[in-house]
Amino acid sequence: MTPRAVAVVLLAAGRGERLGANQPKAFVELAGKSLLEHSIYRALATENLRQLIIAVPESHLTQILELENQLDSQGVDIRVVVGGATRQQSVSEALAVLAGGIDIVLVHDSARALTSTNLFNRVADAVFENQIGVIPALAVADTIKKYRGDLVEETIDRAELIRAQTPQGFPAELIVKAHVAADADFTDDASLVQAFGGTVMMVPGEEVAMKITTAEDLETAQGYLLSGARTGIGSDLHRFTDDATKTLQLGCLEWPGHRGLEGHSDGDVIAHSVVDALLAAAGLGDIGSNFGVDRPEFAGASGEVFLRGTLELLNKHGFEPVNVSVQLIGNEPKLSPRRLELETHLGSIIGAPVSVSATTTDGLGFLGNDEGLAAIATSLVRKVGFSS
Repeated sequence: MTPRAVAVVLLAAGRGERLGANQPKAFVELAGKSLLEHSIYRALATENLRQLIIAVPESHLTQILELENQLDSQGVDIRVVVGGATRQQSVSEALAVLAGGIDIVLVHDSARALTSTNLFNRVADAVFENQIGVIPALAVADTIKKYRGDLVEETIDRAELIRAQTPQGFPAELIVKAHVAADADFTDDASLVQAFGGTVMMVPGEEVAMKITTAEDLETAQGYLLSGARTGIGSDLHRFTDDATKTLQLGCLEWPGHRGLEGHSDGDVIAHSVVDALLAAAGLGDIGSNFGVDRPEFAGASGEVFLRGTLELLNKHGFEPVNVSVQLIGNEPKLSPRRLELETHLGSIIGAPVSVSATTTDGLGFLGNDEGLAAIATSLVRKVGFSS
């Protein structure tokens, strides 16, 4: 498909009073990560992403700026703005820092923390193809009643009703102009754009893209994370090369000043072990059966190539990563100075939280003799259906 530049606006300024937390709901934890972090990882994996704008409460600005500094190195323009008193004001503040050359804007509630990257991509594709507003939506299953006080007045025909979700996508010029012209407060950007005279269509949404508003919602989201869950383990090992021109590649990052690793590709033991763990969890073979040395196009390929190819396979077979943990084994390099950079970079590729650690063999064996590096990874994936 023709390249396009996408910006994602993440709204995280809501107070979250119904969630019963003593902090904004975007900062409430789900499976060890805040709702906002879950949304960031999924948004960063969006195809053709050029800019990510996060609207947060002023009280949490410093906390997010630290994360922003880590994410800037990933090639995406990351901006953090102070959100307004309403959702609409927060979107307007975000649009005020929209980069030039952006074609599509996706506006997403960070409280919909489990929304898949696939849905971000489908909405962006539909905006690009139709050049109108696009929302993901689901049919209404319950019977809907209109009431006054304690009395039911009538039953509403649900056949014409849908449940709107996010991300809601728009041509950049359309949503910017609509917000500038807005003279009333709207509950979502689709209704604002329609009031401006724009057209909005729908694409199928996801049950898992629920908005986490109450404590019960948080429990339901935890259940979604574990439903259809499958685990996998992967490992990789490479010898240091004698080629002084080859730079060490670990976690899809370059490590200048360290010896490179031998291999048909770049020898990235962290990336390769994660690939094996993801494929194993989904029952899709391993790195050799999918990206083998018999395929010349993978000679010298980076670990990111294998990771993105693996994510395409997972999506094709209806799987989504939930989290990944990987441990490097060897004497060098020291990971601690770049651990957070590694975690955020890998997380932005995979679209899920990643934990990175390191250990040595206390001088024992091949690795203890400083002859090479190894890595072991585990992954959790869940079944989400098949890609269309």
